[in-house]
This record gives sequence, C-alpha cells and structure tokens, in this order.
Amino acid sequence: MSGPPRLRTMNIADTESRPVLGPAGNKARPTDNVKPASKPLKKSEKPSQEKEKKAVVRLPKPHSMILKQQQEHHQTLLNSSMNASCSSDASSTDSSHSGRAARRSVPPLRRKHFGSKAEKVERTEIGSTLVKKAIANEVTEDSTDCVESKRRCAWITPNTDQCYVAFHDEEWGVPVHDDKKLFELLSLSGALAELTWPAILSKRLMFREIFLDFDPAAVSKLNEKKITAPGSIAISLLSELKLRAMIENARQICKVIEEFGSFDKYIWNFVNHKPIVSQFRYPRQVPVKTPKAEVISKDLVKRGFRSVGPTVTYTFMQVAGLTNDHLISCFRFQECLATAEEEEASYKDSTLKTKIEVEDPTDLGLLARAIP
Repeated sequence: MSGPPRLRTMNIADTESRPVLGPAGNKARPTDNVKPASKPLKKSEKPSQEKEKKAVVRLPKPHSMILKQQQEHHQTLLNSSMNASCSSDASSTDSSHSGRAARRSVPPLRRKHFGSKAEKVERTEIGSTLVKKAIANEVTEDSTDCVESKRRCAWITPNTDQCYVAFHDEEWGVPVHDDKKLFELLSLSGALAELTWPAILSKRLMFREIFLDFDPAAVSKLNEKKITAPGSIAISLLSELKLRAMIENARQICKVIEEFGSFDKYIWNFVNHKPIVSQFRYPRQVPVKTPKAEVISKDLVKRGFRSVGPTVTYTFMQVAGLTNDHLISCFRFQECLATAEEEEASYKDSTLKTKIEVEDPTDLGLLARAIP
C-alpha cells in the first residue's frame, strides 16, 4: 500500500529561491513569509559588480586611445604646415618679382567674356574694319562671288549648277527676237517634260550639233528615220516622240515665216510686242500656265505644232522674255525691264520708219515744207 504523500519541509537551510519567469524578466520573486537567504543576495550583487567592471574596462581605454590619435594627427598637421610655410617664405622672396611679371603678362580668361562696354565697342569696330578689308581684298571666282553677292530668284540657291545660274543671269527673261533662238528655246522648253534645265543646258551643244544650230529651214529637211535610229546620238538625249515633234515644229515655223514674215512677229503679236511684267514677290505666286499661254498654245496646235501645251508654252514665254517672271527682289528684274523698254522704243522707231517709207514721198515733202 502506498503511504500518504510526503510533505517537503520548508526549512530555510534546505530550500533556495528559484527564479521564475515574470514580466520583469528572470528575477527571483521573494515570498512574504520567508526571509531571503544570503546566497540570493550575493547573486544580486554580482550584476552591479560586473557593470562596474565593464564600465571601467570600456570607457577609459578607447577614450584615451582616441585622444592620443587626435593629438598625434594634430601635431603632424602643425609640423607639416610649419615646414611648408617656411619653405614657401624662402622661395617667395626669390621669385616675387618674376611671379608678378608673369601674372601681369597673362590676362585672365574671364576678361574675354566679361569685358567692359568700351572694350566691346572697340572689338566691334575692329571686327567691322577687318571684315571690310577682307571683302575689299577678297579675290574669288566669278561664279561663287555672283551667287553670294547678288540676290536672285528663290529657285536659284548656292547649290544650283553654275550653268543654270548663268542661264538665269544672262538669258532667262530677256526678250528674244531672233527666229533661230526662238525655235531653240521652244524646243528646249518641250524637252523639259523629260529632262531638267541643268541637264538640258549641259547637253546644249549636242542639241545644236544634231539640229544644225536650230535653223528651221535646215531642221525641216532632216530625215526622221536617221535621227530616231536606235544607235543615233539624238535618241540618247530625248525620246522618239520629242525628236519627231521638234522636226515637225521646224516645218511649221517655216510656214509661219512665209505668212507673217518672221516667227518673231507672229509670237510677239500675242503680247502687243511688249513683255508682260508680273511683279511677283514670292515663288509660290509664279504660275505654271496663264490664260495668255493657253491662247497661244491653241493657236500653235491649230497650225500643226506638237508638244506645245499651255505649260510648255508658258515656259517658252518665260525664257524668251514674253513675260518677266523674275521676282521683284531679284537683280535681274530691273535689268530685264530696262532691256524690254529699250527694245520697245526701238520697235516703235522701226515701225515709224516703215510707215514713212510706204507713204507717198510727195506728202512728206509737203509736210516738211509746212513745218517752219
């Protein structure tokens, strides 16, 4: 049989306080009836002693080390600065005059950008005089000089071919009254449907050789089969349709010359022998065709001309000087206008002379006698 449960004695000598987990941590909770023993008191004293030891060990040694390092570093800086100052004082006494002279000779960089107003005015005056001297002493080619100095129509740029620039300056818009030249310009205007003006002008000599300097009577007698043959030079320039049209136009010009005396009289009669002055300010104002060009084109087609639509006809009018389509800002506008006025005056004089020659000379004598 099992006996009654043994009860443990609560003697102070036999028992020890056991640490219990509480909200304050692993600490011994004293009981109300039992006095604390001497051993727990010794244990409670140990943490304070350990804290004091740690404080003694940690604080003095690092602090002293840091102070020593700072003092040593400060001492080294003082020594180095003293040495540098001594050496600089020694060297400055010898090179003071040379250093000042060098500083005076070398101007500061900021003065170039942030100068005074007087300096800026002097620089602008010097720059303008230099530019004037450079322009006065400049020797360049005629083509580049003309393109840069003279103001032309907007479609003439610095990158334009020089042959086209010369064509603009010398021929485009100038009134033409020679039948050969008029036939040439009419033929080249029709070639613009397949080529550009620079390409046509670069091959202008070949055109003149093939078409016999654009003599209408000589071109009208050419053999179309030889010219339009596959191995011929002419077929490499234009298509067969354009070549046949040029030969047929030469034949029609011969007929016009027989009827009107010259192709010049026939074509200039549409504008009353006076160029049309457009006075355009901007390139977009220059038209592709005009009502006058349509009228001339219809009459040419009736007479048997080929490849003479309104656009080709208006291009021919521009080139032959029947219309002055130079922009007002272009230097050629006034020049073409002046030449047109001179030719108009000469045409009036020639018409008066022809009238006087046709009239009865007896009437002229009577008029001369009547005039005092």
